[in-house]
Amino acid sequence: MSIKYYLSKLIKRSILSSIKNSDIHKTSKIEASSSIVNTTMDKYSFCGYNCEISNCEIGSFVSIADKVIIGGGIHPMEWVGMSPVFYEGRDSVKKKFSKFKRTSPLKTIIGSDVWIGNNVLIKQGVKIGNGSVIGMGSVVTKDVPDYSIYAGIPAKLIRKRFDDNLITKLLEIEWWNFTDKKLSNYAKYFKNPYDFVNNFLKENK
Repeated sequence: MSIKYYLSKLIKRSILSSIKNSDIHKTSKIEASSSIVNTTMDKYSFCGYNCEISNCEIGSFVSIADKVIIGGGIHPMEWVGMSPVFYEGRDSVKKKFSKFKRTSPLKTIIGSDVWIGNNVLIKQGVKIGNGSVIGMGSVVTKDVPDYSIYAGIPAKLIRKRFDDNLITKLLEIEWWNFTDKKLSNYAKYFKNPYDFVNNFLKENK
């Protein structure tokens, strides 16, 4: 590959991410040019490049691709005017005609083992269930159930990842809460969910 390719990759990685009032687990990673505010991220999760995440609770083993926006502000549609010149706080427009308080932003919840594709928009206050997938380019405005695949604008159910019986067992086991040692013991079964569940139940009667 050319020197230009490696140089561009180096420059991309050299741009810092912006993290404010957030708690990111030491095993997790926020890539360059991403802005993370008032957010928690549990173990072994990652956020790609150029993401904007605010007021969010992110579980373990979550995979967030590039250019994802989670949370974000909501303008007061019930007021006479929706412009930031009428409410408190710093904004793009400096002028303030009044400084009314806005409603506090809702917390967005991302479960564990969730995969969020490129360019996804997730509205504040939405809950994404454990084991779910959000297809690239989707706009999520409503809660997503556990182990569901959602995609589209607005995002809708495509299918479930597994049958209801297997989903129930996986939710009972909660493998994402395993210790590293326990996870290492069961990782050999992860390619086949039925093998994993059967072996776990057999060994934990």
